[in-house]
Amino acid sequence: MNLFNWRKTRGPSLNAEQLQRREQLLPAAAASELPLHQQRWVVLDLETSGLNTNRDLVLSIGAIVIEDGAIDLGQQFECTLQRDAQPTNDSVLIHGLGPSAIAAGVAPADGLLACMEFIGASPVLAFHAPFDQRMLSRALYDSLGYKLQHLFIDLADVAPLLYPDAGIRKGGLDDWVRYCGLHVQERHNASADALVTAELALILFNRARRQGLDSLIELTRRLQRWRQRAQAPSL
Repeated sequence: MNLFNWRKTRGPSLNAEQLQRREQLLPAAAASELPLHQQRWVVLDLETSGLNTNRDLVLSIGAIVIEDGAIDLGQQFECTLQRDAQPTNDSVLIHGLGPSAIAAGVAPADGLLACMEFIGASPVLAFHAPFDQRMLSRALYDSLGYKLQHLFIDLADVAPLLYPDAGIRKGGLDDWVRYCGLHVQERHNASADALVTAELALILFNRARRQGLDSLIELTRRLQRWRQRAQAPSL
């Protein structure tokens, strides 16, 4: 292996404390048969420098816990990651993270370690979860050499699964907020969006229980069948 390739593959440079924290992160829990209201969930939202999952960066992370069937306001996480100056684009204009806020953020390795310590072994809820999952996964690998294994549940799929008559097959979070009658005071920063998503999740879990879906395993199975039907070609 030449020197150039060795430098490319050696991985991120972490200090002893960061390495110890990485080794102590809890492994992801397997899908559980616990009733939905007995499951600890982490609701996650990311603000990013753009929508390209191969190039753009995670700028801030917001998360909140649902436990014992309720949002636990005492378990919240918020972090802005320190990044090089980012070009102004539509995404930055929406979330409002200017150069000074990004420059004052924490080192990415420390912020991402704190995020995973907060998540613990819990499954993750997000709206348009595949995007958040890919962005967080790449950030963790690039900054920590850590491979994300946690289960992500996409509420953008759960909502139309449970409310097929709503006519919102590919709607955004705001569409479902309006449909469910939620009152939102703030949007478009990671913490506020995580809280709104958590409020929507509680409505969806109540609906799921009334439809006989009262565990993570049952919910994921139903989602898989629903996606397969949605992707099947029409005859």
